[in-house]
Amino acid sequence: MSSSNDPLAIALFSEIFMADQLARNRLSKALPKGMEISHFSVLNHLARAGEERAPAQLARAFHVTRGAMTNTLSKLEWAGHIHVRPDWDDARRKFVSISPAGRRARDLALEAIAPIIGETVDALGSERVRAVLPVLRELRMRLESD
Repeated sequence: MSSSNDPLAIALFSEIFMADQLARNRLSKALPKGMEISHFSVLNHLARAGEERAPAQLARAFHVTRGAMTNTLSKLEWAGHIHVRPDWDDARRKFVSISPAGRRARDLALEAIAPIIGETVDALGSERVRAVLPVLRELRMRLESD
């Protein structure tokens, strides 16, 4: 049984928080002008999903409030990167899809950040990254279930 101030647990979360902050800073600087990580993340999610999503589904997927997701979607819609349409069966609901311009913006962003991500994996070694992924995945799943 570990105590609430277990040095191992504190060290683990300190490293995760610092790595997150440093990664976000580096990637933010590399993204095309005006694009934020949250914008790229939503565009990437929609591009990979290949189908429409409701704003509430996106908010749940990214673990943010509906208000935060609405703000991100408004910016993406203004930039022409997404299409928002009403649900034909329930006018209170909406659906979001990536536009051709959004797909191009996502691809440009991916090209910009790919070297940073690739260099990081190369520096750590792909075997070490493969070894740590299951632990990080399980940590994420435990945190999601709380």
